[in-house]
Amino acid sequence: MKKFVIMLFIALLMAVPAMATTTFQLPTSQDDFKSLSRDLGLAISYDPLSPAEPLGGLLPGFDAGVEATAVAINKSASYWQNSVTNPSSLPSYLLIPKIHVQAGLPVIPLDLGIELATVPGTDINVIGGEVKYAILSGGIVMPAIAVRGAYTKLSGIDVFNMETKSLDLSISKGFVFVTPYAGLSEVWITNTPTGSTATALSQVNLSETKEFIGLKFSLLPILNIVAEADFSRVNAYSLRLNAHF
Repeated sequence: MKKFVIMLFIALLMAVPAMATTTFQLPTSQDDFKSLSRDLGLAISYDPLSPAEPLGGLLPGFDAGVEATAVAINKSASYWQNSVTNPSSLPSYLLIPKIHVQAGLPVIPLDLGIELATVPGTDINVIGGEVKYAILSGGIVMPAIAVRGAYTKLSGIDVFNMETKSLDLSISKGFVFVTPYAGLSEVWITNTPTGSTATALSQVNLSETKEFIGLKFSLLPILNIVAEADFSRVNAYSLRLNAHF
């Protein structure tokens, strides 16, 4: 089973072609800049990839892993075609590898997390963080319910500055080795044009709703895998391989 999980993760990394070397540029219209901000903002927004139940208990708990997110984009849309230097190389899915670490505090049902991500073939780098509080920690009968606040910041692109904030509510219930979870998230996207060509464009502020479902499989006491699908105007599919301490 362990070998199967590792092979599945590698397959996800290899199945989606990465962008060829790509540089972003500002589109010429405000509508295109707004649409690009929506798609890219949802793509870099925080994906939970964890159930609602807290990691900690009487002792602290840690999850540290690698993950890959495939984000569907409308590559033929004018706002994508006009926003990169080589539009013919755009894939149908952006592949975003990440490193993701979460820590659960002892006694208090509070988890803290951080993620680092990059988009191969581009200058896009993303850093994000989360604070999750379990309103209900869950048990044999009761599900766990949690609220999470998160933030992501994009760097590496010279022509705009983008950040996202999100707030979500999630529920999960463990069954032996499997824990399904689901949630609803509101994402706030801010994108500010910069540089000498930015005078014709203004800052974009958007609010988008995102739904997510996922499954956590506990394969070994110190190994688990999480699969998640996020649904919004831009759908994303993620797989995470995790070590638990």
